[in-house]
Amino acid sequence: MSRNSRKIDTRAIGLDVSLAFARWLTGREHLHYGLWTGLEVTAANLLAAQEAYSDRLLALLPARAGLRILDIGGGAGETAKRLIAAGHVVEIVVPSPFLAGRCAENAPEAVVHEMKFEDFRTEARFDVCLFSESFQYVPLAAALDGARALLSPGGCIVIGDCFRAEGFREDPLHATVGGGHPVADFHAAVRERGLSVAQEADITAEVAPSVDLEQAFFNVIGHAVTRTDAELAAKRPWVGKALRGLVRLVLGKRRQARLARRLTEQTRNSEVFCAANRYLLLRLEP
Repeated sequence: MSRNSRKIDTRAIGLDVSLAFARWLTGREHLHYGLWTGLEVTAANLLAAQEAYSDRLLALLPARAGLRILDIGGGAGETAKRLIAAGHVVEIVVPSPFLAGRCAENAPEAVVHEMKFEDFRTEARFDVCLFSESFQYVPLAAALDGARALLSPGGCIVIGDCFRAEGFREDPLHATVGGGHPVADFHAAVRERGLSVAQEADITAEVAPSVDLEQAFFNVIGHAVTRTDAELAAKRPWVGKALRGLVRLVLGKRRQARLARRLTEQTRNSEVFCAANRYLLLRLEP
């Protein structure tokens, strides 16, 4: 057995658990931020916020039926499912085998390509290349050049994603919430390629409460872990010691520290998110 085959795939586990929780809480498998305008920031409103986000993003599509759409990094297929229901033809590019399987389940009418966008090759051309919180995971030049090359005449690129704000500085101690390409680099790359920004909306403040809701959920888990650990230390110390040893065996010191901060602190919040990021909805045209 190779070393890589023995490595625990924490990303796959995280995706599986996140989708299972989202499905239990909302009945859907959305993996994106919510748009919280006019909504109280509670778990009960998560689906409404995520649907409001989808409404806002998909309003950037050309207003006609029968579009041929490439959903790049299509999550669990929820967006593709909605697009197909609206009469569009959808292909999905997604690198995760787990998510590719969820796309096939949720949007069986879509053609699913299990690969990185950088490796995607086709003779087909599309009216829309759609990046819904996937743009940041593709190298900037590859994302713009690849999407533009796949457009039909009159086609467009639609993006909803985080970008790092101008002046952003990495925190050496805490992982800063958000991410993405530096926004200045993005706009420069767009200009260099002769693309025009037909529409742009900064919705950073409207999606930021999603971060607070997520952190509150992790704090609940952290409280449960801390409370259980204290009870074991008082009444079953050998059990607590064994469990802590198991955690050390599975996670390195750096991951342990990050997990502890995630569960017990509130350094990942909407204020930090707004300072470090620009969440943009964009429609680009050649």
